[in-house]
Order: sequence, then structure tokens, then C-alpha cells
Amino acid sequence: MALNWFRPVVASSKKCLRVIHPTTLNGQHSASFRTFRMTARQRSEKVLEQLKESNPYFDKYAKKIATVQQSSPEEFLARLDKVEKEKKKTKFGPSPADGPARDYSELLNPKAPLSPGKGPPQPMDRKLGDVMKMELIQDKTAEEIRAIWLQYHIGKEVISAAIPGEQYDLMMERARKYPVFILPVPRSQGYEFFLLQFFANTVHFTPLINYQVHKENAPECLNVTLYTELRESKALVLMRGEYDPKVINGQEAQCLANQLQMYYSQRQNPTKLAQLERFTHQPDQFKHMDVIEELNNLKIGG
Repeated sequence: MALNWFRPVVASSKKCLRVIHPTTLNGQHSASFRTFRMTARQRSEKVLEQLKESNPYFDKYAKKIATVQQSSPEEFLARLDKVEKEKKKTKFGPSPADGPARDYSELLNPKAPLSPGKGPPQPMDRKLGDVMKMELIQDKTAEEIRAIWLQYHIGKEVISAAIPGEQYDLMMERARKYPVFILPVPRSQGYEFFLLQFFANTVHFTPLINYQVHKENAPECLNVTLYTELRESKALVLMRGEYDPKVINGQEAQCLANQLQMYYSQRQNPTKLAQLERFTHQPDQFKHMDVIEELNNLKIGG
């Protein structure tokens, strides 16, 4: 029988919205719904004609747009209204004239504080023993533990890694000097910047636009936990990153984690160290395009 290395995960309860079909409403409300739906369909058809004339990218998305417009004209109009509102907001990257692209992350309700500090404070109460059965891995080698850890997280909405102890030490050394930084993620047109902050044994990420709006109450979209319990005995630190799929996907979370490693735990990258130094101590000389160029070099080299 295979050993279960990990603690059971307790599922959290979720509230569900019960959708009432219009036919279950009384006659007055049902009639009102039909009138509204007819008006919405007429409006959506008019807007659709305007899109055909004004948007050069319409043909590329015509089939998907038509499906939404036919099945739910109300949703179609709501999406268009949202896009128009987003166009009026100031944001990094390409202008609305550049055509349709994935909008920058939604502004979510504040979750956890994220504010610049002088360095990582005292460790938070996130223990490896809450995730893994420590008694079952004491006699395992670092390589065996690494394999168990990575295998466990395959297929889950998380990212994971096993970091050599020396790399972790360098990461923490730089984190004390440069606790806050920004990293780009490619979008369909342009790039979106994410602010990171080290906080004890975690690294928090939030879209930069969120931080500009919410400041220290900006909601995080990626939380990377560094489990250090095996640092001394196995020269190994286990990492797990939990991300919000409403904001970023797994590939984008991995992109941020890869850049985090490149900037904070590799000595052979003097240009990246220079970026950290400028961002922290010479912000007037820091250029956003420089970190984008570093990311492009990473993609080419990888």
C-alpha cells in the first residue's frame, strides 16, 4: 500500500447562487422579463452592427460574439459596457486603439495587506507539518523528498518547486535588501506588471494597478510560501504558490515564480541585481522596459 505523505485537505464550503428561470416567476414578472429580453436583443443587434463597422478585429471573434449575443443579449451588452468602462481607465500597456486584448486584472475586494517594508519580518505561522507528514520523510533523501513534493502538486491549481538551501539563503539575503520589486507578465498586447513583496516565509504578488488603487490593502493574486523546516537537515526548501485563477492562470503564475528565482537566487545575473538596486535605491533611473527586456531574454534563453 502506498504511503499517504500529505495531510488531508479540508474543503471549504461555498455559497451558491440559485438562478430562477423566468418561467417560474409570476405572470407580471415573466411578462416584464420577456419585454426586457426583447428590448435587449434589439439593442444587442444594433450594437453588433456597429462593431462590424468600427472594429477591425470583429471577423476574428465573430463566431464567439454571435453565440453570446444570440444566447444571452443581456450578458452581451453587459460585457460591452464593462469593456467601455475599462477603456476609460488609465492603465499600463497598449492604448484601447490597439485593438481587443485581455484587460488588466479586475479590482477585487481587499484581502491581505501589501505595503513596502524594510525587510522580511518574523516568520509567519505556515508550517510544513500542516501540509506534509514529517514523520514519514525523516529518513528520505533530499532528492526523494523533492520528487514526492513535485509529484503531489501535479494537476493542482498551484505551482511548486524544491529550492537548494544555498539558493534560498541568497534569496533571503537579497529579500532583506530588496523586499519589494515589480515583474512583468506577457499579455496578448503588451505586458502587465505585478508588484511582489517578501513577508517572512512568503512572497505576495498583486497586479500593480491594484496596488495603485488599494495601496496597502491590495488583494494578492499569488502567494508563494517557502517551507524552511528541511533547510538544515536536508539542505532543501520546499515552495508552493497558490494563485487566484480569476486573475492569473498557472502559466502566468509560473512565469512570475521563474522571474523571482532569476532575480533573487542566482549570482550569475549581475544585470538583474542592478535592476533590484535601481528600483530600491535609484527609482528615478529605473526603467520598466528593462525588466521586460530581461523577461524576453529569459524566454529566448529558455
